[in-house]
Amino acid sequence: VVVGDRVKMDINPDGTAYITEIEDRKNYIVRKASNLSKHSHILAANIDLALLCVTVRFPETTTVFIDRFLVTAEAYSVPVVLVFNKTDIYDSDDREYVDGLVHLYSTVGYTCIKTSVLTGEGMNEVRELVCGKITLLAGHSGVGKSSIVNTLQKDATQKVGKISDYHNKGMHTTTFSEMIELEKGGFVIDTPGIKGFGTIDMTT
Repeated sequence: VVVGDRVKMDINPDGTAYITEIEDRKNYIVRKASNLSKHSHILAANIDLALLCVTVRFPETTTVFIDRFLVTAEAYSVPVVLVFNKTDIYDSDDREYVDGLVHLYSTVGYTCIKTSVLTGEGMNEVRELVCGKITLLAGHSGVGKSSIVNTLQKDATQKVGKISDYHNKGMHTTTFSEMIELEKGGFVIDTPGIKGFGTIDMTT
């Protein structure tokens, strides 16, 4: 059973319940460990939209990571929007690089939004996108997924961590996937940070 699964349950007289059936999934996002392991992991199922949170520094999200996520989402029929977060901390070179990435991925058909939780840039667009949908938030540790959740839903209490000074990488604060109901309709799934995104065999 994964976050987003639709299930049937039987309820016991004492109020406890147990799952009797997992309904067919309309889609899901699956990743393989980026090391030599053959293990795969389903992040979430029955998703209306995936927001891939990207930062170009603190930590850096590479185009290899982005492309692997997009290929997997395309293979399993999950629409993706790219969220270029933390725009408030970038210098002119960083902003120019972000603009280049936005142009690149917009050209091939992906919606791209530049966001900052601190300044509010792009957050209204994100709110409109997720309203009434089941939305997965994915990305490296430290890209601001939990901060976005806390902004979308004021009573959410997702932990927010600092960036490692030594590696300039995020440290895990979300340790398990969690579906959070939004006041204005819909749900967001906050996921633990993904260090690497290995694709699985998607041939048919």
